[in-house]
Amino acid sequence: MFSSDRNIETIGQLVEVLKHYIGLQSEYVKLDVIEKIVRLTTALIMAAVLFLLVIITMIYFSFAVAYALAPLIGSGWAFCIVAVFYLLILILFILFRKRWVERPLVRFLASLLMEK
Repeated sequence: MFSSDRNIETIGQLVEVLKHYIGLQSEYVKLDVIEKIVRLTTALIMAAVLFLLVIITMIYFSFAVAYALAPLIGSGWAFCIVAVFYLLILILFILFRKRWVERPLVRFLASLLMEK
């Protein structure tokens, strides 16, 4: 009963369908990985461009503030005040780095990579 030609043919068809399914699944996994890599690369490039633009803007803004303060308190002190302001921002950034950088970054990457 199990060795009839019809059963063997059905098992053969099942094996072929299974091979085709496994091939499609592997292609799906490859495309999914490629999509996630592209999304991650795009996010990194956008972050780098945004970071560069913010840095350039902050440099020009810092000089503008220092030159605006120069007539009031002197040129050297104006630049020192701007430098102290950035030093305070750096200290705050170091103190709150987990809350401001690490946690949002982990959430972003997890949502990006775990999304179907």
